[in-house]
Amino acid sequence: MSTFTRSDLTFNSGDDSCAAWFYRPDTTGPAPGVVMAHGFTAVRDQRLDAYAEAFAAAGIAVLLFDYRHFGASAGEPRQLLSVKHQLQDWDAAVATLRQQPGIDPERIGLWGTSFGGAHVQAVAARDHRIAAVVAQIPFCWAEKPQQKVPLQKTLGLLYAALKDSLRGALGLSPHYIQAIGDPDDDAAMTSPGAAAGIASITPADSGWRNRVAARFVFQLASYKPGKQAGNIRCPIHYTIAERDAFISPATIREAAALAPNAEIASYDCGHFGVYVEPLFSEVARDETAFLLQHLTPQRA
Repeated sequence: MSTFTRSDLTFNSGDDSCAAWFYRPDTTGPAPGVVMAHGFTAVRDQRLDAYAEAFAAAGIAVLLFDYRHFGASAGEPRQLLSVKHQLQDWDAAVATLRQQPGIDPERIGLWGTSFGGAHVQAVAARDHRIAAVVAQIPFCWAEKPQQKVPLQKTLGLLYAALKDSLRGALGLSPHYIQAIGDPDDDAAMTSPGAAAGIASITPADSGWRNRVAARFVFQLASYKPGKQAGNIRCPIHYTIAERDAFISPATIREAAALAPNAEIASYDCGHFGVYVEPLFSEVARDETAFLLQHLTPQRA
């Protein structure tokens, strides 16, 4: 096990800056590195630091960042989810890690979870210098909701998205909706136990805010990063939560079947179960082993 240090780091993306934590292991020679980011509306302090510490202790440098418009990163308006902007943030973060002293630019991996797991597939499909990818409980493409959604709630969500899009076009402040909640909540993403699940990974002083600009809804139908998995040349590790009520395990398996060099690790839990014990240590161990296998100097 390696000791490591964590420092604050900022990098530019578009017209704004992203806030990041940089974990540097105390190792000799150029170290491999991993870029990490969270999923839908979430921020880095929601258990991603625990994964970063596990990877850094194994000798892997980590750049863990918040997307623009979220957490400690810049960007106005707040809580604006833009797939285009977030993919730009990933590209900027990868470029930043490659430029850090003591980092091997040819041994850079990606780690993304949930909606971040979508982005790592899209980035790796076009950046063939990426050496390894972990896509944890990743969004691959939209499909029929796994739980029945009342028509009134669906129409309400579409109305909110339309209203927010119009406000954005007029240069007005966003129309926000609750981001995550239980089925009875008027939230963008709902499932039984979701409120307790998000609470289980959110520290009291977290920068997370449970709201999002409603216009994001119109991006989901056309964003299908799992369909690009066939263009991912490097090894990719898919982490699946078999009882995930947000993301269908079937879509993840279909994406993995497209990737030329994919492996799957399956866990008997819901969407938030991979972040906390009793499964977190096992998940982190398996993902660390995968990254070490494919980011070693011999492999590179």
